[in-house]
Amino acid sequence: MPQSTMQVTLPEMGESVTEGTVAKWLKQLGDTVREGEALVEVTTDKVDAEVPAPASGKLVKILADAGKTIAVGAPLAEIEVGADGDGATAKATSPAAAQPTAVEAPPPAVKSTPAAPDGGVKSAVEVTEGAELLAKAKGIDLATIKGTGPGGSIRRRDVLQAIEQQPASEDQKAPTLPSPTSGGGKKAGLSDVTAGSAVPAQSPTGSIALRGGAAALVKYMEESLQVPTATSFRTVRVDVLDQRRRQLNQAMQAAGRPEKLSYTHLIAFAITRAVRDVPSMAITFDRIDGTPARIARGVHLGLAVDVQRQDGSRMLLVPVIRDADRLDFAAFRDQYETLVSKARIGKLVADDLSGATIVLTNPGGIGTVASVPRLMKGQGTIVATGAIGYPPEFTAIADSGLRQLGVSKVMTMTSTYDHRVIQGAESGEFLRRIDELLAGADGFYESVFESLRLAAPAGISDAARSVAPAGEAAVVAAPTTAEAELLRAVAAGMALVSAYRTHGHLAARLDPLGSAPPGDPSLDPVNHGLTPQLMEAVPAAVLRVRVPGENLAEVLTHLRETYCSTIAYEIEHISSHEQRNWLRERIESGR
Repeated sequence: MPQSTMQVTLPEMGESVTEGTVAKWLKQLGDTVREGEALVEVTTDKVDAEVPAPASGKLVKILADAGKTIAVGAPLAEIEVGADGDGATAKATSPAAAQPTAVEAPPPAVKSTPAAPDGGVKSAVEVTEGAELLAKAKGIDLATIKGTGPGGSIRRRDVLQAIEQQPASEDQKAPTLPSPTSGGGKKAGLSDVTAGSAVPAQSPTGSIALRGGAAALVKYMEESLQVPTATSFRTVRVDVLDQRRRQLNQAMQAAGRPEKLSYTHLIAFAITRAVRDVPSMAITFDRIDGTPARIARGVHLGLAVDVQRQDGSRMLLVPVIRDADRLDFAAFRDQYETLVSKARIGKLVADDLSGATIVLTNPGGIGTVASVPRLMKGQGTIVATGAIGYPPEFTAIADSGLRQLGVSKVMTMTSTYDHRVIQGAESGEFLRRIDELLAGADGFYESVFESLRLAAPAGISDAARSVAPAGEAAVVAAPTTAEAELLRAVAAGMALVSAYRTHGHLAARLDPLGSAPPGDPSLDPVNHGLTPQLMEAVPAAVLRVRVPGENLAEVLTHLRETYCSTIAYEIEHISSHEQRNWLRERIESGR
């Protein structure tokens, strides 16, 4: 090979990744390239990557055509260094030293760009073309970057480091959507990663061939069908979580710290603490020499992140926090933010994406109330969190009224687990433990304040409510006299509605001769302890009826017209809850 020619090879992508497929050449034979410019897109089973030019020059050979699969370290192309470039020179380089991921690379083409040194006086600092293009694309001010190249020149790796060190934006605080990533130890990724599939190949018939991440998603989904799963549901009150999150953010703001905590930060941390008490939730299944086995690989928490590519397509990545149960909150949050930020800017590497034993996905961020995501091969559990809000039947009531009724915002959590090694009782206990921690049990929030070096607010009790252990009743604060009266009225109103649905036909005017119906005492509000004033105070939204009316008094008029007129209905004896609800909807709405 001539001394001025450099070979570009497929770089290392993780210890278990041995090959990659050329998806698309971004440069053609004879093109002039700059150091750091993307030459070719390469796809693996999880992510796509752009392999950059290691030096400036001319692309003189393409050694792997699009669609070809090659081994790590195999040649992709050859560059004639300095040819038709901007005068950059490079010494003869061996294939190993010329890999795009090598630390030492030939001096790239540079140009002078004003940058402000510490003294505040501007001077000329050399900036490579690749670094300048990347900084412009990412909105990075070159004056804020300290170069590590010869003479302090700014290179592409310096810009990448600056991007990685940027604080995460608010939309990076929570992961969303379930993951297609396998936790079974497979690894993939490059130093410069973009999420998603390779550019799809259009066939003559109009179909699109799935490649890269999209093809891997197909593979993972099909493999997931071989995992026998079951799912537990739990509705969790979030009043304490909401209160404590506000206090934490206020304390950090008062301390002059720019960080902000999301609900998902705290929920994810609670999951790692709950696994300490129910360690079976991180157990995975495998076969050792054909024999079924329970595998304990540690608590490695995967965070499902929805990533948008430059072409607008989307991909799901699951970076993994290793040994998450051993971290305090500050260290946990740092790793959380680092991984999510790397996913957003395409900097994840193989080890970031492999080995999850338990995964968190947050479809609640887009309004989903509850979800049963797919559990990938090699994972033990995937937890999904739904949207936070008041129960649907209470959404029409003002906040003041909800406070009087003692109604809290709630969130539905699901735990989908590998039923070969995890049982339903364990999953239920796991969700209950998460509920307890989010309600403030065992100094959960105090430990968060302490790890962040913040003082917990005095006089605030986490025992706003307690989560009842299995088979025991929860202990709650006694309501005031007015609250107790309203709660009794609500309960009586619900009983009255049930009476009209069950016994209303006894008061229906069915005799064509006009004789009075027998009626039933349960249809009289007085027998339920209800007065006109109390009925006006009970909002219709809590009664779950389909007839018109703003309160119980108005609803009662329409219930009488519906169930006690010249048509009678007897449906409450039907055992199917779904069928009863369907009939109630048609009868009471008049549809």
